Amino acid sequence: MHTWPLRFRDVGDAVVMSNEAGAWFRASHDFVDRYASARLTEEDETFLLATGLAFEKAGDLSFTSHAYRWSVRRTAANRSIDYVILVPTLRCNLSCSYCQVSRAAENATGYDWNEETLAAVLRFLDGLETERVQIEFQGGEPLLRLDLLNAVRDFCRRRFKQSRFVVCSNFQIVDEAIWAFFDADDTQLSTSIDGDVGTHSRQRTGSEAATAAFLGNLEAFVARFGAGRVSALPTIDPTSPPDLEKLLSNYGRFGIRSIYLRPINRQGFARRRPEAEGELQAWNALHGAFIDRLVDLNFGSDEVLEEYYFSHLLRRILGRGANGHVDIRNPNPVGTNYVVVDYDGVLYPTDEARMMSRVGQIDLSIGNVRDGLDYSTVDQLNAASFNDLDPDCQHCAYQPFCGVDLIDDISRYGRVDLPRHQTYFCRRHIALFDKAFEMITSPDPKVQHSLSKWTGVEHWPAGFREVRA
Repeated sequence: MHTWPLRFRDVGDAVVMSNEAGAWFRASHDFVDRYASARLTEEDETFLLATGLAFEKAGDLSFTSHAYRWSVRRTAANRSIDYVILVPTLRCNLSCSYCQVSRAAENATGYDWNEETLAAVLRFLDGLETERVQIEFQGGEPLLRLDLLNAVRDFCRRRFKQSRFVVCSNFQIVDEAIWAFFDADDTQLSTSIDGDVGTHSRQRTGSEAATAAFLGNLEAFVARFGAGRVSALPTIDPTSPPDLEKLLSNYGRFGIRSIYLRPINRQGFARRRPEAEGELQAWNALHGAFIDRLVDLNFGSDEVLEEYYFSHLLRRILGRGANGHVDIRNPNPVGTNYVVVDYDGVLYPTDEARMMSRVGQIDLSIGNVRDGLDYSTVDQLNAASFNDLDPDCQHCAYQPFCGVDLIDDISRYGRVDLPRHQTYFCRRHIALFDKAFEMITSPDPKVQHSLSKWTGVEHWPAGFREVRA
């Protein structure tokens, strides 16, 4: 018998053991000792074979099943570009305290697509090898150039069999033309509600009157188009977080049940205020407390609240086809299935890469809409776009469920080879996966109720709690 290499981590009163294909189980410390010292019993070997963690010979069913599971987790990202982030203008009518980009004043000139750039953008879109596309408009404030948004949307509706549009807007000012633009089922609003009125005013609008205007606009949007056409996320400062109960109440006011709790990302111009000592630890604690609160609220309620990113991680652990989120996937190649087009037509692998170029930190552009992708740069970046060979990740029980963010590493440390456990990405995700496995293996019916709703598993498996002695 041959055992696939197992990684392990203490979680609660047992050890989580996993292999590179994402198969996992809980074990006692005695089992770990037997495994590490090559003293597995016949019963241990029978268990490992029965659960697909070992094989008799290359090519047998257990071997092939492992290879299939391994490949499925790594092939979802290998498709042509079908998700394009467009930045038609850098101009904005707000000055958010944590804004990462070099925004321009609302009345500034020279920060919008000109006619030549628009034409090149449309040619670039026309050259995509896909019949389905999602366009995300960012800024600046993209609604300041509604004419450009209309031009792109009209073109995509003609060019592609299926197209979907998301407008990332502060939604501070609306008029009849903007209402008419959103009066289409293929177009969605994405915005930010930073918790309670005081926090939103401090971080985004600058006044409670301006915040009230935004909330009124959002309320009108939901009344016209329904809660299903809007998504929102809060950007949280862990050193000065909003009241989480008020945050939940504010999101509930608009019928938003899925909340992507996002920490301030101190990249680009947001680095003017450096990360405080202990900020990540504060974030991890706050996020864990938020998950616990959702569990309490969901139990016995007909309406289910979720934290979107945590639910996504749970689905990755369960292997339920969750390798499409660019924040966490492995491999995480750039320039393969999504790309960012800046206001000047330059292409970037991510929005964070665009911010780094704007502040002069490093040029991570990967081409432009006139000449196309620069594949030599794309290939250089993609050499570090997976975690399989990382010496730290290879020994981590969470490696098959985790991902890599090389742009974040470059931004924070100026390199991609920092020992993984020292990186912000790793320290944040270790805490998330610890929390996830604590919950997955919990006997608490309240926890199991939320897990079932978040993952779509009707009856939470009792086997998740079993420990191999």
